[in-house]
Amino acid sequence: MADLSPRPLLAAMLALLPVAAQAAPSLPPEGAVVAVLDNAPSVAAARARLGAAQAGATMLAKGTHEVTVMGSYVTRDVTGERRFDEFDATVTRAFRLPGKAALDRKAGALGVEVAQNRMEDTRHQAALMLSRLWFDWLTAGELARCDDANVTLLEQALHAVERRAQLRDAAALEIDQARAALDQARALSAGSHAASEEARAMLAAIFPDLPLGAEPPALGTPEAPPQSLDALRDLVIARSHEVRAADREAARLGTLAERARRDRTADPSIGLRAFSERSGMERGGGIVLSIPLGGGYRRAVAEQAGAEANAGLMDLAEARRVVESTADADLAAARNREGAWRRLAAAADSAGAAAERTARGHALGAIDLADVLSARRLARDAQRLEITARADAIRALLKLQIDSHTIWMGSDVEP
Repeated sequence: MADLSPRPLLAAMLALLPVAAQAAPSLPPEGAVVAVLDNAPSVAAARARLGAAQAGATMLAKGTHEVTVMGSYVTRDVTGERRFDEFDATVTRAFRLPGKAALDRKAGALGVEVAQNRMEDTRHQAALMLSRLWFDWLTAGELARCDDANVTLLEQALHAVERRAQLRDAAALEIDQARAALDQARALSAGSHAASEEARAMLAAIFPDLPLGAEPPALGTPEAPPQSLDALRDLVIARSHEVRAADREAARLGTLAERARRDRTADPSIGLRAFSERSGMERGGGIVLSIPLGGGYRRAVAEQAGAEANAGLMDLAEARRVVESTADADLAAARNREGAWRRLAAAADSAGAAAERTARGHALGAIDLADVLSARRLARDAQRLEITARADAIRALLKLQIDSHTIWMGSDVEP
């Protein structure tokens, strides 16, 4: 005699209960990440700007003053006398007054430091984007696997109900309920797979050098970093290239303000002049000196540079506040997200246990199929919430490590 009990459904329920993952978070290979970040277009552009800053420092060290050569040749026809050939030549060069060259060299060196730190900060931002896109893909894949498991369960449930209906042990209503639940699960699974493919496409487009498999790796679980969370929070501030860039930029603007103040006294030009008149009958030479007399324009330039230096100090204060708030937010997220995940993981276990008991009750004929499907839907929703919370906890811990420059830094040397 055929088995009329819904034991296949119960077995599927038990097999697909949520199981807490124990693996560490899945990260791309460290070497691959370093190479991808070094070759990112934004980082390459920042590296080119560093080269421009280095060239600019050389320009400032050399100065804008160059040797100027002037000359003239004329022919003079004197009435009652004869035609005379005459010429003169002058070679001049402006010289920076004492102290100006040192300020120029200092401003150039500070500009290189600014560009260096901005390049490193650009690399840091690229690392954050890579982390976000990577875990978008892994999270979508984990959700898709959860939904696929639910589809498998409901397919088995529908098959069991249809078999019982053929033996006149189940009503048509139960078939409709099982089929409706399966259709909904398939739609949710299709959406999850679409999200996974979109996330992979985005990741592959922005970081084409990163090796990717056809399917995303398992998400894994949050793993505490080697350092304490408080120590990482302090490193976020201590190692911030954004603050360093703002600090060096404020110093550079202050140097330029001092340079502009000194430039209210213009640089002199000194040179040699030689001349020949009346076809060589009169010859001479000497020293020439010229100096511009500064006026309102130079005063306005100095005032403008001073205002920009003050603005640079305010930008530095703002950068420090932003980085400190980021460090505090990273610390709070790393602590709280993991706690939220553990609570949702416990909730998923409880929902899974409830689904198991409901399936057993249905096997004994004490609970309707609608209650079984409802319990399974709650268990599935709890699983999805657990996956999302787990991903958020992993992201928070990884962001704290990236912001503190303890991973993915390559050759960047930190204090």
